[in-house]
Amino acid sequence: MHAVVVMAAIYKIKGSSMSADAENVVLIVEDEPLILMLLADYLSGEGYRVLKAENGEQAFEILATKPHLDLMITDYRLPGGVSGVQIAEPAVMLRPELKVIFISGYPAEILDSGSPIALKAPILAKPFTMETLHSRIQELLA
Repeated sequence: MHAVVVMAAIYKIKGSSMSADAENVVLIVEDEPLILMLLADYLSGEGYRVLKAENGEQAFEILATKPHLDLMITDYRLPGGVSGVQIAEPAVMLRPELKVIFISGYPAEILDSGSPIALKAPILAKPFTMETLHSRIQELLA
C-alpha cells in the first residue's frame, strides 16, 4: 500500500499523460477507504468519471442502475462474503464490453478461483504503482 500512496503523491505533483478529455466511466470496488480514495482521486484527475463501491452490495447496485460502464477495478477480498470475481462474472455476462482489472494483496487467490474472467483480466498485486495501473488501463481501453 505504501507504493500506492507514494505514487499517488508523485502523480498529483507532476501529472501524467493519460488523456485529459477521457470520458470513460470507471467503477472502483475497494473496501479499504484510503486505497479507494487514492484510486478515485487519481482516475478523476485523469478525466475519468469515477463511481465508487465499498462492497459487493454497492457494486451490484451501481451495475444495476448505471447504463454505461467502461471499466471495473475491483479488489478480490471484500466484506460481506462476495469476492471481486463474483462481482465481475455477472457484470461481464450482462455487459460483454466491460473491461475488468483485479487488485489484490493475494493475487494467487484470484487465479485459484478458476473463473474464466480471473484468467482473462489483468491482476495487479498490491502494492502497485499508479504507473502500472495507468499501463493496464491504457491497454484495456485502447
